[in-house]
Amino acid sequence: MRRLTRIAGALAAALALLATGCTADGSGDERAGDGVIRLRFQSLAWQKESVDANKALVKEWNATHPRIQVDYVQGSWDSVHDQLLTSFEGGEAPDLIHDASDDLADFAYGGYLADLRPLLSERLRADIPAHSWRTTTFGDGIHGVPFLQEPRMIMANRKILTQAGVRIPTAERPWSWEEFRSIARDLTARMGKGRYAVAWPLKEPVSVSLNLGLSAGGRLFHREPDGKVTLRFEDGDAVVPGTIRAMVDTDRTASRATLGSGGSDTLPGFFGGKYAMVPLGFSYRQQIVQQAPKGFDWIVLPAPAGAGGLAQGVSPQTLSIAEDSPHKEEAARFLDFFLQPRNTVRLALGDWMLPTSTTALADPALHTPEFGWSTGAAVARQLRPAPAQSVRGYPEWKDKVATPAFQEYYSGAIGDDELRRRLVEDGNRVLARYQRD
Repeated sequence: MRRLTRIAGALAAALALLATGCTADGSGDERAGDGVIRLRFQSLAWQKESVDANKALVKEWNATHPRIQVDYVQGSWDSVHDQLLTSFEGGEAPDLIHDASDDLADFAYGGYLADLRPLLSERLRADIPAHSWRTTTFGDGIHGVPFLQEPRMIMANRKILTQAGVRIPTAERPWSWEEFRSIARDLTARMGKGRYAVAWPLKEPVSVSLNLGLSAGGRLFHREPDGKVTLRFEDGDAVVPGTIRAMVDTDRTASRATLGSGGSDTLPGFFGGKYAMVPLGFSYRQQIVQQAPKGFDWIVLPAPAGAGGLAQGVSPQTLSIAEDSPHKEEAARFLDFFLQPRNTVRLALGDWMLPTSTTALADPALHTPEFGWSTGAAVARQLRPAPAQSVRGYPEWKDKVATPAFQEYYSGAIGDDELRRRLVEDGNRVLARYQRD
């Protein structure tokens, strides 16, 4: 149906072109009446600093490229998938699309996103590591530029840790998962009744479990020689879920009340000393800076390491070009400007995240000890594509199988064997529907 729809659309466009007497030299309705090419750039930036940085770069481009103007369009992370799907099907997609790599698979395989390989500059291709490009590679094509990424770090109350005399981990000497659990037991015993060493906000349990699982050697998703993906729950996959479950159920060092919470929900308890540590995305530092009471002493720590070291899965923010855009080359020129290293640093600082660009990541502004920037930059070298990054059927597996299974497991409703069975047996049935020849 998609192919027939595209063919019908192409025929309709061709007839309209003939009817209006337009030529193929770009002088028809592809341009505004004044001959200026206009590109629509839908951004999902939402924090003020980030929105300001995005709009400033668009303004700078427009000031120096009078014949190629970019219109900034504000989108929302809350509704982007459905909104993009509707705009693609309706032929009204923006030329330039801001999204996340784990949302691109269906759009890329569906033919909605342009293959960027012939469009990207060599500078941009070379400046982003190969493992980051894998997050936006679907089939043989590259369908987005990964530009910002966010590891999960531990936000910790420095005063509580210092008073307990625990070793402060660094990227060079991180805690192991066993050490993390042991320290949590010691901290909880010292903090007193009703207080916990850790708050795990697991409203979205799948990404936390899988992405941190890479540090323990877990993968869960395995691509076979024939290209098909199967699920296998091995020893490394059990380390992170088993540690969290033990902290909640056995050790009582992690609060059960936060299991269904989002990251922001845990911050009041963190500020009030109810929790000594909260594993959160790197960008949550901005909220801590803005909301923490005066004098609150906190520190950013790397997540624990296992057999895979500090490896951690991420789904970078991406910039793509719509397949139906009549101005792909011009859009690619804007992307090359927008993602110059100095500009990427501005975007990273505005979003409190880390760039994928190796040149931008080396900028001194991202290596200051203040607010944990240097710790995050050190961890960034270990970030890898999220395990299910390019797997077709992952959204359905996540929503219908993995999310309820992990939620029940962490709450204590099911055990290890049932978690494994659901993730693997039920999961492989879902994936099989997407991988039929």
